[in-house]
Order: sequence, then C-alpha cells, then structure tokens
Amino acid sequence: MKFRRVMAASGVLLGILVSGAVFAVANAQSNPRTPAAGDGPWDQQINSAAVSADAWFDNYKFRDGETLERVKIHYATLGTPHRNARGDIDNAVLVLHWTGADSRALLSPTFTKALFDAGRPLDANRYYLIFPDSVGHGQSSRPSDGLKAKFPNYDYGDIVDLQHKLVTETLGIEHLHAILGMSMGGMNAWQWAEAYPGMMDGVMPVVSLPIKVSGRNLLWRRMVIDGIRSDPEWKNGEYARTPLGWTLGYGVLRLMIDSASSLQTTIPDGPAAERFIAANRIQAEHADANDILYSLKSSLTYNPEPELAKIKTKLFALNFSDDEFNPDKLQVLQNIVPKLEHGRYVVQEGTPTSPGHFTMTRPELWAPHVAEFMQWLGDTADRASK
Repeated sequence: MKFRRVMAASGVLLGILVSGAVFAVANAQSNPRTPAAGDGPWDQQINSAAVSADAWFDNYKFRDGETLERVKIHYATLGTPHRNARGDIDNAVLVLHWTGADSRALLSPTFTKALFDAGRPLDANRYYLIFPDSVGHGQSSRPSDGLKAKFPNYDYGDIVDLQHKLVTETLGIEHLHAILGMSMGGMNAWQWAEAYPGMMDGVMPVVSLPIKVSGRNLLWRRMVIDGIRSDPEWKNGEYARTPLGWTLGYGVLRLMIDSASSLQTTIPDGPAAERFIAANRIQAEHADANDILYSLKSSLTYNPEPELAKIKTKLFALNFSDDEFNPDKLQVLQNIVPKLEHGRYVVQEGTPTSPGHFTMTRPELWAPHVAEFMQWLGDTADRASK
C-alpha cells in the first residue's frame, strides 16, 4: 500500500515537474490531494468550468532561425473577461506552469481550491484567468508530436514570444492585470516584465531567480542532457523505448528537487528508498525523453539579470528557504529585488515537512502571498464583479 501511495502522489496529473528542473510530484505526505494515477481521464481531473482551445501560428520562425510550418499553442481559460469603458479587457491574469507540466496541472482541484475558487486570491468569478501550455509542453506543439529531434530548438524567449502572441493576437488583450508563474513559469514572468514593461500591472514569480542558469543548477541539467544523449538507446531521438540515461538522470534530479528534511522524513530506511526509486523509474518512463531534452536545453539561454532595469511594473517574488534549486543562501532576491523600481520579495520559511521546490505544488501553503500581491496591485476585481 505504501508503494501505491507513493506512485499515486507522483502523479500523472502533475506529471514531470521542473523549475528550471524536472520532477514528479512528491509522495503522498508532501502532496496528499494530488489525484492518483488511474483516478480517471484528464477531463475528470480539471476544473469543469475551464474552456480549452488551440491557437495556430503559421510558418513560425523561432529565435534560432528555424521555422515550423504550424505551431499550436493550447490554452485554457477560466472566468469571464470584463471590459472597461474603452472596451478593453481589464481583469486578465496569465498563469504560467512549470517545466514538464501544462494547463491541466494548474486547473487541478489542488490549485482550484487554493487560488481560483470563490473568495480565493484569483477568484474566477472576478478574474479572467488564462492558462497556456508553453511550446514543447502539454497539448502545444512539441518534439514528441512526431518530429522528435528534428523539432526546432526553442528557448525561454520563444516561450514568452508565443505566450505574448496568444494574449495579444488570439485573445485580443492589450493589458494584463497580473502574471503569476511558477518555476519555469516564474522565470518567464521575469522575462515578461522586461520585454513588455508597460503591459501588466504586476508580475509574481514563484520559485525562480532572475539570474542565468549556472553553478549546481547548470550542472544537473547538463548531466541529465548528457545522460540522454550518450545513451546508445537514444539513437539521436529515434528511440523505441525510454533511454536508460533519462531514467537514471531522473533519479539524480529527484535528489535536487526535494528538500533534505522532507526526504529525511519520508525515506527513513532501505525499503522506503527502494519504493522511492521504483516510483521514480516508472515516472521517468511516462515522460518522453525528447520533450525532456528540449525543455532542459531551452533554459540554458535564460538570463534576465543584465536588463533588470527595464522592469517598471510591480514585481512580487516568492521563494522558499528550503528550495535547493534556488538556494536562499545565494541571497539573489535580497540583492536584486530592492534595486527594482517597484520590487518586493518574500522567502517563505521551510518546515521539517515542507517539500522544498515542491512547495509550489502546495498552493494552499503560499496562497496568502498571492492575496497580498493582488491587494498591492489595486484590485480590478471590484469592477470585474459588477
């Protein structure tokens, strides 16, 4: 039964997560409300009020010069757009997922109850919430659709470019009230604030840093990338079964993603370690190695630090003290955020049972900070609810 609980919480729903990292949802103790594998199809796991659609962009040219004949960006919306006296939508909030996830993870009961239900910080009765699947992820165009290693190389800049086209061209929104992003989505939020400084009232990056991927964060990514590419079973992306290099790399990744205190509690002995390793192996086999490889490569050009002075909007950064991906000991937020024109940050203290970077999958633990952020922006919701 313990093995089944670990597998359930590893979660088909939240899939392979990353924050600039790839990981599965932690065990049942760290995310007890995550729907279990086998509980039912996706459409039974997500908010039934959400509306899903696809946006298509023909002959799309990526930043490295490669072109894809048609790029699909899948997205979901929740809530109703409110228009001001000029006819412009003024209550739109863009919600951005982490690496390896998609809109379905954010529309799960866990996130809905903590953030989007009535009376919660992003009440869907008051806000028009937009959940895009980033390119390379979910139901948007990605390598596993068929092109495999022939898929164009994309980076975080391409992800933001396509999100912007979705918001402005497909949805016709000229100004966002807010952007909330987690992990990779948080990194994208930093990029949005630089690229489009007047387009939103504020951004809230969660578990991310506004510096290039370097040090230990770079090393683990390179190790996983090299592990996939050097595996004879990878076959330049034409593999018939999951390359062992990815399965082993995923195990290393889990050591980075979980907090030390959480692992100490949940893996007290050899049998628990065996169950943990077995669950990781099965989780890795459910992820496409090409998709993982591309998603990891896409982070390597990320570096918002040189252009932070462009950020004029309100920015509220939230990290967790036990997050090993974005270690608080580096003091990045403490050194950078006070230099912003309108910057605030919180480093939420970890606890003996909090799951480090995984805390982002427990929004009930940090929803009060989202409420604080929205109050700081000056709530358009009063207009939206009328």
